[in-house]
Amino acid sequence: MAENGDDDTPEGARESRGIQSIEVGGRLLLALVHAGRPMPLKDLAREADMTPAKAHPYLVSFGKLKLIEQDPASGRYGLGALALQLGLIGLQQSDPVRLASAELPALALAVGQTVGIAIWGNRGPTFVRLEEGPTAVHVNMRHGTVVSVRGTASGRLFAAFMPRDEVLATLRAEAGKAVRIEPAFEAELAGVREQRFSSIVDGTVRGITALAAPVFDGFGEMVIALTAIGPSAILDPSRDGAAAQALIGCAEGLSRRMGARPAAPT
Repeated sequence: MAENGDDDTPEGARESRGIQSIEVGGRLLLALVHAGRPMPLKDLAREADMTPAKAHPYLVSFGKLKLIEQDPASGRYGLGALALQLGLIGLQQSDPVRLASAELPALALAVGQTVGIAIWGNRGPTFVRLEEGPTAVHVNMRHGTVVSVRGTASGRLFAAFMPRDEVLATLRAEAGKAVRIEPAFEAELAGVREQRFSSIVDGTVRGITALAAPVFDGFGEMVIALTAIGPSAILDPSRDGAAAQALIGCAEGLSRRMGARPAAPT
């Protein structure tokens, strides 16, 4: 037995042990986040897999902490002021490039090709990180490289999700003249938005295939593109391929860490 109030629990066990009542009550917060709207007590308790009588005391305590608030007119429960403040602070502290950079080495091994991070810069899609994979790819790419909007997977991805006026301005700069988005390109961008995925074979470089998946923040805005680049003879361009699924899985995981809501099934 421990003396003088010391805890004799082994170090590993002490680190993994939590407070069960907090974890149980936390299911109510998770239910509200997943629902995305205020809910009546009965529905909220059901989504948290507990009875209304069990849920109510937790809601009272969460209300005192401003994590949850109840609408006096409808009686529905929603996230409170403190929950909103925590969310905003979390978004401010999240750096998508930093988070994605930590994932690149493992992603390059999973995809088996060179992977990178592109942002929407002043001149359009710009690569800020690259991680070489086990398969060599001979493309003149480095940090700071600006790529084509139309001719690259990451460029088309940004064209699908960025504000239209910004996309047109970049296309105009690329072409050196006024441009418009043709119906065929518009249809392609609609498909990219629906699938949250872009691929291109023999785009700006013949014999090279590129894949790209978007990462979104808590405001629903695309912040970076995760891209894989490899020889067309090896890299499968389809969304259902192993490389694409690894890329999409990584992008979706980063989006969740950035506070984005899960995408609807395609």
